[in-house]
Amino acid sequence: MSATALSVVQRSFTMRVRAESWLDGELLAADIPVDSGSEDRDRSLNVPERVSLTVPRRDRGFDWDPGADPAHPLAAYGQQLRVSYGVDIGGDFEWIDRGWFLITESGADEDTVTVTAQGLLTLIDEAKFVAPFQPSGTFTSTIRSLVEPALTVQFDSGLTDKSVPVGMQWDDDRLGGLTEILDSWAADASVTTDGTLFVEPLTDTGTPVLALTDGTGGTVLRWQGATTRDGAFNCVVAQGEDANGNTVQGVAYDTDPNSPFMYGGPFNSLPVPYPFSSSLMTSVAQCRAAAAAKLIQLRRSASRKLTVTMVPHPGLMTGDVISATGAGLTAAPCMIEGLSLPYAPDTMSLTVRVL
Repeated sequence: MSATALSVVQRSFTMRVRAESWLDGELLAADIPVDSGSEDRDRSLNVPERVSLTVPRRDRGFDWDPGADPAHPLAAYGQQLRVSYGVDIGGDFEWIDRGWFLITESGADEDTVTVTAQGLLTLIDEAKFVAPFQPSGTFTSTIRSLVEPALTVQFDSGLTDKSVPVGMQWDDDRLGGLTEILDSWAADASVTTDGTLFVEPLTDTGTPVLALTDGTGGTVLRWQGATTRDGAFNCVVAQGEDANGNTVQGVAYDTDPNSPFMYGGPFNSLPVPYPFSSSLMTSVAQCRAAAAAKLIQLRRSASRKLTVTMVPHPGLMTGDVISATGAGLTAAPCMIEGLSLPYAPDTMSLTVRVL
């Protein structure tokens, strides 16, 4: 976003949503008439993104009811939506890409067509193996085999490629295979706004892109109320297997003083482990790195969270870091774990985790 657009979205502004429909690289509709809708993202889900749209059944002489036409712009036969959020910056709209989404369901009800779309990882989640898959080569080549050509993969230069051990096999779950590689590699993957699967080292830091203060501009920060010990942990144990078939193990302890589950703290002075294993890890060093990365992932769901209600900010994404003041915090860095962005004039909500 430009500096002008950033200044505009922190107060009342005029917005517009632009949705395009594409099928197999061909543009079917350049300007779908969106009446309303929303975009929801939740990093705890296998497919984090979900979009809902309402469209008038007839507009500008065109029937937006997909009916039984497999080539209709709103049909669910491979059609993908490219969604952009427009911000009025003085008579002209600046368009912020929100990403590509696969239409999973659509249908008409009287004068309205409702469309549901999900993130492109849906293509991987629904594509099971028709026969047992035995990976070979490296982590990089195996990930490409798992997701291409449905998704193009890009790898961060900070990752060091590793060889896949002989004898690995996955029976049916393609997305599960991808997750196992990422866990063993201490890596994370997300679909970018241009529809590419980007794989990078898993981190839990970042520079705040926005400062939010409770009560300013209608912003409200409040702690989420539910707490539980069910499924809680204060360390992660990762186990693998070396070339001789011996078990290798690495442990990562939750030593964050801000964590309510800190090892050695009041939660439990003894280890409460979260175990996971994979034959892709062949050394103690790999197991330790994987355990530390898994600990970061698990904090996304186990840590205390804040709910933020605010003026819509179409430049924010899950994984972004913001600075929060309020609810007992002062300029505290927080990572966005979930969001709901309305595609009509309304308030936006964030779920953030204090770092």
